[in-house]
Amino acid sequence: MTDAQETAADVSLRTTGGAPPDDGGSSVAEAPIPLLEPREGIPPVIADDDSLAETIAAFAAGSGPVAVDAERASGYRYGQRAYLVQLRRAGAGTALIDPVACPDLSGLGEALSGVEWVLHAATQDLPCLREIGMVPSRLFDTELAGRLAGFPRVGLGAMVEGVLGFVLEKGHSAVDWSTRPLPEPWLRYAALDVELLVDLRDALEKELDRQGKLEWALQEFDAIASAPPAEPRKDPWRRTSGMHKVRRRRQLAVVRELWEARDRIAQRRDVSPGKVLSDAAIVEAALAVPVNVHALAALNGFGHRTGRRQLEQWQAAVDRARALPETQLPQPGQPVTGPPPPRAWADKDPAAAARLSAARAAVSALAETLNMPQENLITPDTVRRVCWEPPAVV
Repeated sequence: MTDAQETAADVSLRTTGGAPPDDGGSSVAEAPIPLLEPREGIPPVIADDDSLAETIAAFAAGSGPVAVDAERASGYRYGQRAYLVQLRRAGAGTALIDPVACPDLSGLGEALSGVEWVLHAATQDLPCLREIGMVPSRLFDTELAGRLAGFPRVGLGAMVEGVLGFVLEKGHSAVDWSTRPLPEPWLRYAALDVELLVDLRDALEKELDRQGKLEWALQEFDAIASAPPAEPRKDPWRRTSGMHKVRRRRQLAVVRELWEARDRIAQRRDVSPGKVLSDAAIVEAALAVPVNVHALAALNGFGHRTGRRQLEQWQAAVDRARALPETQLPQPGQPVTGPPPPRAWADKDPAAAARLSAARAAVSALAETLNMPQENLITPDTVRRVCWEPPAVV
């Protein structure tokens, strides 16, 4: 039994964060313990093939579930690739792997095939892990487990504190993980993120079993592990912040051209698109449809700090939109494939509106009885679709 497990045995679920306490009564919270250092210290970063091979062998020889986490550089770099991968397994300890220096981790993924992976908010990390060859066949998602168990706060820090009684330092969650070399405080933070993940998994499994929800959770975890990669989003430029201000088709074309130009530049430079040109500036240009560089430079987001060459490339994008024939201009809004907005149901189909009202009330009551979020019981979109076009046989 690890030090953390021994501590957890004394205080596990003593502060349930909103989930029912084990004895059905009140529980007295003890002061949480700050977790300042990994129990074996900060491991060296794996950044060469020989060290990676040793790590793969060690984790293949380990036992039990493996805790997995990944750090990205959202807001700094283009895309959502992983810049650090953390793992921990009994018998192998903790490993910090640099996926920039070791971009192919398929050998590690194969070595852990059939092993249960423990992740927190798995859907956030699985895409970047898949890019480097790491795909689990089985997983346990501690964030989703917390939701199903009825915890009102399911962030990793809140769960570790509420369930295990330890406080994780979360000051480096939004730093630029593409930085090299990574500072020691960041590496400490990264190692601590997987330090207690398996302990948390074990405690949550017991709580889900106590509530009679463990089988549901396992089915949800299997669904996440077997889900195919998400399809690329159609017309991603339509998600530009402030799009609600853009009404005319010519203005929409300006947004599209500027967004696509920005994306090409950001991808080439490997920087976050927002660092190339802000969404607010794109919308500003779309509303104005400037006819030349001078007019563009007068707009917010294209001021004196924007060089002449940059202004010319943005104006070229605007000019492409201005030159499009009417037949090639984008249509406002996106194609509607589902039911209309619920506020319109009463007029369009009163019976469907009544079904929706009854279904919402039933889902709300059941979610309250089960002490879990409604969206984890059934998605609002599914409720709307079923109520709008109910199946012939239920």
